[in-house]
Amino acid sequence: MTEQLASIAPLAPSAAAAAPRRRRLWARVLRRPAGALALLWIALVVGGAVLADVVAPYGPLDQDLSSSFAGPGGAHLLGADQLGRDVLSRILHGGQVSLLAVAQAVTVFVVVGTLTGLVAGYRGGRTDRVLMWLCDVALAIPLVVTLLVVLAVFSRNETAAMLTFGFLASAGLGRVVRAAAMTVRSDDYVLAAEVAGLRAHQVVARHVLPRVLPPVLVQASLLACSALLVESGINYLGLGVQPPTPSWGGLVTDASAAIASHPWLLVPSGGVIVLTALAFGVLGDVVRDVSADRSDTAPTSWRQLRTRVRRTTPADAKAHATADVAGKETDAADAKIDAVLELRGLRVLHEGTALVDDVDLRVAPGEVVGLVGESGCGKTLTLSALLRLLPPGLVLEAERLEIDGADALDLTERRMAALRGSAVAFVPQEPVAGLDPSFTVRAQLREVVRLRDGGNRAATDVRVRELLEQVQLPDADRVLASYPHELSGGMAQRVAIARALAGRPRVLLADEPTTALDVTVQAEILALLRDLRERTGLAIVIVTHDWGVVAELCDRAVVMYAGRVVEEGTVLDLFDHPAHPYTRALMAANPTGAAFRERLRSIPGQVPSPRERSSACAFADRCERRESDCTSTPVALVLTAGPTTGSTGAVGDRRVRCLHPVTGASPTKPATGPSTDQKGEYADAAR
Repeated sequence: MTEQLASIAPLAPSAAAAAPRRRRLWARVLRRPAGALALLWIALVVGGAVLADVVAPYGPLDQDLSSSFAGPGGAHLLGADQLGRDVLSRILHGGQVSLLAVAQAVTVFVVVGTLTGLVAGYRGGRTDRVLMWLCDVALAIPLVVTLLVVLAVFSRNETAAMLTFGFLASAGLGRVVRAAAMTVRSDDYVLAAEVAGLRAHQVVARHVLPRVLPPVLVQASLLACSALLVESGINYLGLGVQPPTPSWGGLVTDASAAIASHPWLLVPSGGVIVLTALAFGVLGDVVRDVSADRSDTAPTSWRQLRTRVRRTTPADAKAHATADVAGKETDAADAKIDAVLELRGLRVLHEGTALVDDVDLRVAPGEVVGLVGESGCGKTLTLSALLRLLPPGLVLEAERLEIDGADALDLTERRMAALRGSAVAFVPQEPVAGLDPSFTVRAQLREVVRLRDGGNRAATDVRVRELLEQVQLPDADRVLASYPHELSGGMAQRVAIARALAGRPRVLLADEPTTALDVTVQAEILALLRDLRERTGLAIVIVTHDWGVVAELCDRAVVMYAGRVVEEGTVLDLFDHPAHPYTRALMAANPTGAAFRERLRSIPGQVPSPRERSSACAFADRCERRESDCTSTPVALVLTAGPTTGSTGAVGDRRVRCLHPVTGASPTKPATGPSTDQKGEYADAAR
């Protein structure tokens, strides 16, 4: 599903992108109320401590015995202690001591832990084993006893104690960073950087470190919380900074001495410790959640798998400049056919930006619909929206999403999970990647069959063999006993189709199922899908770049560009008279149609990013036929011709999103001469 992520964020962060990414991270933290409150409190405390000499109303040692144990008031906002010293002033000056100790511990923790983890995770081998052994030793050392020894040896030197605390705690961070670095170490862009000649420290600094920073920030926040409590405990016991120098732990000691007669003193002194420690902990949780939402790895929990769904109304659709007004007035014609899948007004949003905008799709039983377009046009994202399995951070909006009669917009996540695999199934682009390498084909098919049909092992095995026969896989015994890596590409694709058919779905969503296969295997997979459609009435929505696949398998084609549908119609009409310039350009760019030594045609420019799109024609900058109104006038998807009838009997209205549609023959055949209506001939020409 790489296409749906390509328009959101680059896969490999670089040094130039690291700082903006970190700024976006903190911006997302501030958007969350808990994160904003935590950062606000920490900023107030740190700022007050740094500027204590300026903002404190009194000196930390100024005494006024006449104000002994005075309560909060105009002279002393938080009251005064037994010697009449201002509590607020002592808290501000005590923050200089306590927060400095926390900063010392966190600095050692982050520097030592991050370096240890990066070196161990990136180098591996003996270096990894030695460093992890040292981390195990550090984790086994009793922390409290060690701190007491350090305080005794260094004459109550709090700095030495906090540096020791940060050093011993860094072993845990080292293990966390090591695990993250090992994962990043095997990514292709890291290998490419090494092949390009970058030295180890350059690869680590530019490509590995930015990816491990989020867990480092989380661990640093949690360590700051612990360090503050440890520092306060040391001073409470009188083993750190000595009176009369103020510290937060020392203030608690003074307050506890008078708790029976003047309990208020414990509220400001203990409260600042509790609130600051809580703020550090909350900040760590928020950073963790934000980092998880931005992760480009697979979701790790059902909460991350859950897609945010919003139902819109026709009035909402009209508010969007690209809303289809004229085209949606043909509902009466479409209502004459039964649809097993109906999608209306789909929008997929990322932080308010539409990645997919105003997509309609209606599929009849036994009909095959092809989604065609360049990478980044939203085809795979549309399939993901149909399954309600969008990447974290995306929002699904639609007027209607019905699958086999069920309103998928109103279903709970549990009921939607039951619908997947039974009413609608999915075949991924890379079948081997979708199969667990730890289990045989038999075990993985059994799992799905047992989930859908139940029954004992014998009945399950019978159904598993039926599925292999259904996808025409020979030598079933050998295939069932094989692991995914032991299968060829065609066999793995057939196994993926068999698993998708286990729940007897009415609709099959296929994401470029023939892309990575050779021509012979492609033909076999297409023949299999066509046979399944004819025998079972299975409706298929297939994403493809290959016009030959469209001509050979599909009844209707939907051409997408920049997240929008730009043309829709039956395959026969589309090949005979493509109306949108983008459709014609795609057909003309088919390399199989070029003559010997003829320069291959291409479409200049590239698909605009989601944030660069407007309500006007998104293809205007690349179109040879653009007029002045193409870049200023909103373009709707409108009905351009009367309905034609496809092979399934479904209504195939021609809709085009263009102010100046093209008339004339297809660029894949001569402009003059007899017109053919045979899809087989189109398939041969397209290939």
